[in-house]
Amino acid sequence: MAPPYLSKSRYLNGMQCLKYLWLVVNQPESVPQPNAQTRHLFDQGHVVQEYAERLFSDGISIPESIFKGPGDLSTRLLNSGRTFFEAAISSSGLYSRVDVLNSNGNGAWNIIEVKSGTKVKDENVHDVSFQKLCLQRRGLKVDKCFLLHINNKYVKDGEIDPQKLFTQADITDQVKEAEAGIESRIETMRESLQSQSPPDSRPGVHCNDPYECPVLICREALPENNILDLYRGGAKAFDLLDSGTRFLKDIPESVTLSASQHVQKWCDANGSHHINKPEINDFLHTLKYPVHYLDFETFSTAVPIFDGTRPYQQVPFQFSMHVVDKPGAMAWHFGFLAAGKDDPRPPFLAELTKALGKKGSIVVYNQSFEEGIMHELAKAYPENQDWIDQACSRMVDLLLPFRNFAYYHPTQKGSASIKNVLPALTGKNYDDMDIGKGDEASLAYLDMTFGKMTEAQKARTRANLEIYCGQDTEGMIWIVDKLREMAGTGK
Repeated sequence: MAPPYLSKSRYLNGMQCLKYLWLVVNQPESVPQPNAQTRHLFDQGHVVQEYAERLFSDGISIPESIFKGPGDLSTRLLNSGRTFFEAAISSSGLYSRVDVLNSNGNGAWNIIEVKSGTKVKDENVHDVSFQKLCLQRRGLKVDKCFLLHINNKYVKDGEIDPQKLFTQADITDQVKEAEAGIESRIETMRESLQSQSPPDSRPGVHCNDPYECPVLICREALPENNILDLYRGGAKAFDLLDSGTRFLKDIPESVTLSASQHVQKWCDANGSHHINKPEINDFLHTLKYPVHYLDFETFSTAVPIFDGTRPYQQVPFQFSMHVVDKPGAMAWHFGFLAAGKDDPRPPFLAELTKALGKKGSIVVYNQSFEEGIMHELAKAYPENQDWIDQACSRMVDLLLPFRNFAYYHPTQKGSASIKNVLPALTGKNYDDMDIGKGDEASLAYLDMTFGKMTEAQKARTRANLEIYCGQDTEGMIWIVDKLREMAGTGK
């Protein structure tokens, strides 16, 4: 039986991990289906491809079947010297689609790979090297190789200008370097695909490089609080696993650990949390009443939607704020969620200005994010610069005591994210919420605003967004109250 064909996506899977490739081809049911965020990235890629095609006035899209084998029609097309979009090339068990196949006018072809990223990455180069080999096996001569990627400095002003939206990089020399050993790699991959069982592959740095592997098989046998949960463990954690260390508590004394990693190891060994009361008290004393607990929700797209925005700029569309006026007081809530298809930033900023007032701490979780959004708003609406600067000067980052391990619980698994800290400290979580993560909120807003939801679906989505964002800010109150209790400072 002939070995399975090798596509460029499968080739990249194999470059990352032969076991992953084997599972994709031979046990596809073990590979999770793309989640909503991944599907969104695919959709963004299709949008970017459509804009890229506008750069080639003579380009045509062709049915995939035309290029799947020898034939008069495909030969005539290739001899026409036209530019082809997503041309499918199949030869000798290899298969690839080329985003833009462009004749150089002298009997050779240029490969133009379109990517929604903002720079040339190693995996892009290997992707194109595989395409080049497919074309050469088909008998076509390849002249130049290019990567057409998003220009993240482009600012939308009216209709999208594809000439300014993209940057074209000549990667011909990089592709030549990537071709070294490609035939051998392909042969190894095809041989492994014919095996009755997957190749042996242990977890390693390749599990997250260049993409996070979606397959859980390799990690399912590992225990809770295993060595891969080591805070900023990186290659060190994988080396420890290879040497036989499975539990954090068993990390040898000879291994150099950071202060935070020492705390994590101690907590795992003792099955207990760690709290540095003086450091927690110092943090709590920075809070000035009235205390405003604030959280933003944003979205970003490869192709900007609104004038004055750039590709992948975080556009705020929602905020939640809980305010505690004085020690022991009940919190009151104020929220904003944009409605309609207009730019949400002006009403977002107007409502935020009303809500925040001019005094008291503004508590956020991961200050660099909210502060970054505020500075972007100041650039877009410079008349608000002084107020924004004053608001940013009042910000207090609730992430700090957890990132510094002033508090740590083993159930955090090395993470200082609020999604891990909240249940560790309070026992409350986001598990039963229809929207439970920031990326889910972003996609829900985009779908609600620009998708095809019914009015009932829109109403339900708005309610879910308000619940989610509200829990982030109320959750910060719960966290601070718990820290006060544990540090013995009362309210």
